Amino acid sequence: MKKDNRANSEQLAEWAKVIRKDVVQMVARHGQGYVQQGLGAADLFTYLYFQELRFDKTDLEWLDRDRFILSTAHNTAVFYATLARAGLMDPNRLSDYCLDGNSLEINASERLAPLVECTCGSLGQGLSVAAGIAMGFKRQQRDSNIYLMLGDGELEEGQVWEAAIFAATHKLSNLIMIIDLNYMQVEGDVRDVATIDPLDAKFRDFGWQTTVIDGHNFEDIFSSFEAAKKDTVRPSCIIANTIPGKGVPFLEGKKSHNMVLPERAALDALNWLEAKHD
Repeated sequence: MKKDNRANSEQLAEWAKVIRKDVVQMVARHGQGYVQQGLGAADLFTYLYFQELRFDKTDLEWLDRDRFILSTAHNTAVFYATLARAGLMDPNRLSDYCLDGNSLEINASERLAPLVECTCGSLGQGLSVAAGIAMGFKRQQRDSNIYLMLGDGELEEGQVWEAAIFAATHKLSNLIMIIDLNYMQVEGDVRDVATIDPLDAKFRDFGWQTTVIDGHNFEDIFSSFEAAKKDTVRPSCIIANTIPGKGVPFLEGKKSHNMVLPERAALDALNWLEAKHD
């Protein structure tokens, strides 16, 4: 269940470090994977599941729970690690990540329902799903919010912008979208593929309450969600600037969509995350 009081930033940072270590270990078992995205988004996932989302650990299908939609469905190492550390899944299951026949697939699917609300393997579809659920809850007068994690590369899909117009038109104030802005996609830097900036101006023009934050600063993250929940007439967009590989200096800023992670590099990354730095 969502906490009543604001969590301590230092505590959240410690949980984010644990989740980053999980991400490295999970990807290292296969020698390659989505480690950069996972390290970069760890603070956002930590805040969502340790502070923001309303759920009941004893009743995962509680009808009035908040919903979280992972549109970037391949970024699962950080997602599964967060679920485990938040007490929603046995941490021992993380060793099953990407093993054949296991529900901890590389792309999050409804095989892991109700922890996975919908399957979003095709990029660009998450906002449409989230908007549909948000409208349904509005009509049912449910006091639940819909949270969506969208990748910046997905903004090249026209479906995202159609859904953005729909959400604003229908005043879906229970919809909060987080854009993980790391400027990384499979072809390289997002800006070399399509011009998406200025994102904040675009979403404001589309009728969204929009905030730009440092996606590694828990004070920024807290303020952005508070502003989103205070707006009762517009959907909200939180544009979170994140750094691929955050937390491991020799990985930070490297735009590798599906990074090869040799055993030595993984050990060095874990050693760095374990160490205390001033």
